[in-house]
Amino acid sequence: MRSLAYFKTGDIHFTDKIDTPKINNDHELMIDVAWCGICGTDLHEFLEGPIFMPKDGDTHYLSGLDLPLPMGHEMSGIVKEVGKGVTRFKPGDRVVIEATTSCGDTHRWPKSKVAKGELCPACEMGLPNCCTHGSFQGLGSVGGGFAEQVVVGEKHVVKIPDKLPLDVAALVEPLSVAWHAARLAEFKEGSNALVLGSGPIGLAMILALKGMKAGKIVVSEPAKLRRELAEKLNVVVFNPTHTRAQNAIEKLKELSPKDHGFDYTFDCSGVQDTFNAAVKAACIQGHIVNVAIWGPKPVAFHPMDMTYGEKKLTGTMGYVTRDFEEVVDAIDKGYISIEECKLLITGRVKLEDGMEKGFHELIEHKETNVKILLTPNNHGELQ
Repeated sequence: MRSLAYFKTGDIHFTDKIDTPKINNDHELMIDVAWCGICGTDLHEFLEGPIFMPKDGDTHYLSGLDLPLPMGHEMSGIVKEVGKGVTRFKPGDRVVIEATTSCGDTHRWPKSKVAKGELCPACEMGLPNCCTHGSFQGLGSVGGGFAEQVVVGEKHVVKIPDKLPLDVAALVEPLSVAWHAARLAEFKEGSNALVLGSGPIGLAMILALKGMKAGKIVVSEPAKLRRELAEKLNVVVFNPTHTRAQNAIEKLKELSPKDHGFDYTFDCSGVQDTFNAAVKAACIQGHIVNVAIWGPKPVAFHPMDMTYGEKKLTGTMGYVTRDFEEVVDAIDKGYISIEECKLLITGRVKLEDGMEKGFHELIEHKETNVKILLTPNNHGELQ
């Protein structure tokens, strides 16, 4: 089949020679991929990897599969075939795919290096997103959505309503990252929030908070075009470059409803300045949430900034199927606007053009792009 696949370090390219996946377990489905978004993690695999992908010449610890593997984990599609044990889906169903893979999936992969039935502590707790051996479909363990078909375990599939366009449905994955972060922080309806950074996850964070019926939302973003996009989502936008760092935090706090800080702060950038702002701009007993993926270097942290105000700091990792279900429900009920979701899609290209018009476009022009979607089966309008 046709795919955009990871072959080795620094080598991702289009091919029409990848084997079509097969259903090997009664509880698997085969899905025709409609759209699949390019994630920042995909770019990091290309520029800096392997991170999640197997090292050259090696097989993946969880699945036992080797390279090349189709990439892509932000998927929507249509069910093509179901295994004998599948009860919740039928061919023709429109779906999205929750892409985590964990030691709870090893029964599907005969070559897995993890003993079948042997769960890590996180999976025993029902937290596959924190699995010791965890990875993602299309990001290391098994082939993903930059291909004509994918095979997925039934528990990872969520049906979508007919009114949800398949291109917008590919955004359910990044929206679920943001939804999981807010849910883990026990976000309460009507609360105010500060979002630091309005890149793809920051913008998804805005939409997720609106879906949870947030009160005032303030977004801090230095890049002009990203501020303009955030403004289209009808939130308050702040430019931190207009003031010195400490003054910027005070100015941010002044934008909170009572001028003393925010109920919730979400760091979606992952740099020292945004971490500092997330901690210091939170109100007394406020909740600080790190949504960003950081590099290996530590940052300066002053515990008393937390202690004096009895603040809470939460880390959040990925998502679980529940988050996909709740995001789809919020879209279906109109709490998350389909029209606002469309604003995040800045490119729709066919699979063959995925490197030139997808990866390189995002790497070289990230200031003018948010989410570029690839279609392996030519669904909808292309740009």
